Amino acid sequence: MTRTMEHLERLVAFDTVSHRSNLAIIDYIEGVLQTLGLRTTRLPDASGQKAGLYAETGPGEGGILLSGHTDVVPVEGQDWTRDPFRLTPEGDRLYGRGTTDMKGYLACMLTAAEPAAGQNLREPLKLVFSHDEEIGCVGIQQMADTLAPLLGQPRACIVGEPTQMQIATGHKGKAAWRATCHGQAGHSALAPGFVNALHLAGDFMAELRDLQAWLERIGARDPGHDVPYSTVHVGQLSGGLAVNMVPDRAEMHFELRHLAADPADEMSQRIAEAAERVADRYKGTFPDARIELDQTTAYPGLDVAEDAAVTQLARGFAQTELTKVAFGTEAGVFDRMGIPTIVCGPGNMAGQGHKADEYITTAQLDACDRMMARIVGKISN
Repeated sequence: MTRTMEHLERLVAFDTVSHRSNLAIIDYIEGVLQTLGLRTTRLPDASGQKAGLYAETGPGEGGILLSGHTDVVPVEGQDWTRDPFRLTPEGDRLYGRGTTDMKGYLACMLTAAEPAAGQNLREPLKLVFSHDEEIGCVGIQQMADTLAPLLGQPRACIVGEPTQMQIATGHKGKAAWRATCHGQAGHSALAPGFVNALHLAGDFMAELRDLQAWLERIGARDPGHDVPYSTVHVGQLSGGLAVNMVPDRAEMHFELRHLAADPADEMSQRIAEAAERVADRYKGTFPDARIELDQTTAYPGLDVAEDAAVTQLARGFAQTELTKVAFGTEAGVFDRMGIPTIVCGPGNMAGQGHKADEYITTAQLDACDRMMARIVGKISN
C-alpha cells in the first residue's frame, strides 16, 4: 500500500485533463518501469503531444494484460475544496482528480510491476497505458493497430475502471454525432416563407425520440444494466442569431448507447434515414434543405458470458461478484482485438468519478493491490 500511495501521489500531480499533453505522466511511468527492467514501447499520437505506453516483463506468449488510461476529466466549473492535482489524505479517503477514475488503478499497476520484474515468471505480465479515453476511447483506438502485434494473445485483459473491485462483464457501446441542419435565412416577419433550420432540428429530435421509444418498446433488453435497453440522447442544440431572423443553420449533438444485440450499424442506418425523412418534408419550399450527420466518436460495447474462461479467471483474481456498468470503457476495443477482457478496478464511479473532491478509499486500493498480488502469483513459477 505504501508503494501504491507513493505512485498515486505522483500520478495525481500531473494535470492530464484530456485537452492537455500527457507526455510528462508517460515519462514518469516509463521511467519507473524501465528502472525495474521492463521492456517498454512508446506509442505517440499524430500530434506528438500525446502518447500511450506498452510495457512487459516475462517470457513467451499468453500472459495477463492490465490496462488503464492516463487522462482525466476537467475540474473547471466544479466546487473543489481541495487542490485537485495534489493528493490529500483524510482518514481513509485520498482526494484528488483521477484518484478513482483511474489513477488509483494505474498506481496499483506500477506497484504490481515491481514483484513481477523480480520474479521468475512462466508467462508475461503486460501493461498498457492509454490517452484520450475520456473523450470517447479515442486514444486506444488510435493505438490499436500498432499495439496488436506487441500484445500477441494474452489470455486475459483487465481494464481497471472503477467497479468497486467487482468484475464487470458488460457495458454498452456508444456512437455520437453532430447534426448540422441547413435552412434559409430571412426576416422573421416573413417566417412562413422560409425553412427554419431550428424546425428541421426540432423535427429530427422528434424522430430520435421516436427511435428511443421503439428501442424501449421492442429493442433488445439486458436486465443486467441499470437501463436495460439501448438509449438515444440529445445533449446540445444551438442555432439562430436573433429573434427577428429566421436561422439558416442549427447544430445538434446526440448519442446512441447501444446493447450488443442492437448493432451500431443498424441503428446508424435508422438515424440516417430519419434525417433524410425530415429534410424531404422541406425540400418543396427549399430544395437545399438538408441535415448533415458527422459521427464524432464511437467505441464498441462489451458482453462477456458469466461462464467464460476470462470471467472465471477474474473471479479467482478479484474474489468478488459480477456486475455490469453503465459507463463505457476501453474493454470493448481489446475484446474486438480478440483478447478476452473484463473490467475491474478500485473506486466507485457513481459516487466519486467525475465529481468535485473526487476520492478513493484506502480499502479499495488495498483490495486492488491484493488482486494484483494474486495475478503475479498466478503467472510466476
